[in-house]
Amino acid sequence: MVDDTDLDAASACALADMARVRPVLDKIADKWTILILTVLCPRPSRFNAIKRRLDGITHKALADALKRLERNGLVTRTVLPTSPIGVEYAITPLGHSLRQPFEALCSWALDNGAAIEAANCEHDSNKARS
Repeated sequence: MVDDTDLDAASACALADMARVRPVLDKIADKWTILILTVLCPRPSRFNAIKRRLDGITHKALADALKRLERNGLVTRTVLPTSPIGVEYAITPLGHSLRQPFEALCSWALDNGAAIEAANCEHDSNKARS
């Protein structure tokens, strides 16, 4: 276990760099980015294939997210010489560098989802009694 001094130092360091950290986190920690990059990690995909794999994403939300990811250098967009013209999205090396932290985050979510749900229920129950 990390002692409090190490945690204080890590916290102070993170807060000192927050002006540089927050804009980056704003670009990668939104609702769909992690899932889109997870879909693209193993192989490039066309728009509709990505949409099918991401249950619940709207056409507009996916289009906007892919434009944002392309602008941020995390994915590339390639127009395919097919009839009709197709577009394929692929993860870049920069996007691929997020694989390990995203896998760790997804694993954490799977391991702790039930605990978070239980905490929500307990909080709501306590709030209802107050």
